[in-house]
Amino acid sequence: MTTQQHYYYGLGRRKAAIARVRLYPGGGAVVINGKPMDEVLPRPAARQEMLRPLAATDQLNAFNVQAKVSGGGLSGWAGAIRFGIARALVAADPLHKRTLRSEFLLTRDARVKERKKPGLKRARKAPQYTKR
Repeated sequence: MTTQQHYYYGLGRRKAAIARVRLYPGGGAVVINGKPMDEVLPRPAARQEMLRPLAATDQLNAFNVQAKVSGGGLSGWAGAIRFGIARALVAADPLHKRTLRSEFLLTRDARVKERKKPGLKRARKAPQYTKR
C-alpha cells in the first residue's frame, strides 16, 4: 500500500495494547504489524471479535485494514484493533456512529490489571490467616 492513498484513521486501546488503525478503500484484506491477520491472531474468536465493527456496518469487504499494535497480549490486541476500526469507520462515515454505539463498539473498555498492594500476595489475595 502506498502512502499517497487516502485512508481513515482510528486509535484503539484495550488493556495495555495500543492500536493505530488505517482503513483503506479495498477488498477486505487485514494486515497487522506487516503480517496477515491469520498469522498474528490464531484464534478465530479473536479475529471475529476484531472485525465486529465492519460486520455491524456491512463494510467487511469495503475496506482494507492496516494496523500497528504494541503492548499487551493477543486478546488486548484484538480489542484495541476493534476499537480503532470502529473509530475509523466513524471518521469515514459519521452515519455509522449510531449503529456502532448501539453495539457498544465505540465505548472504551476501561478494565485493566489491578496493581499489587503491599502486604498482599497479588492485587487482592492476602496471605493465609492463622489464628493460633
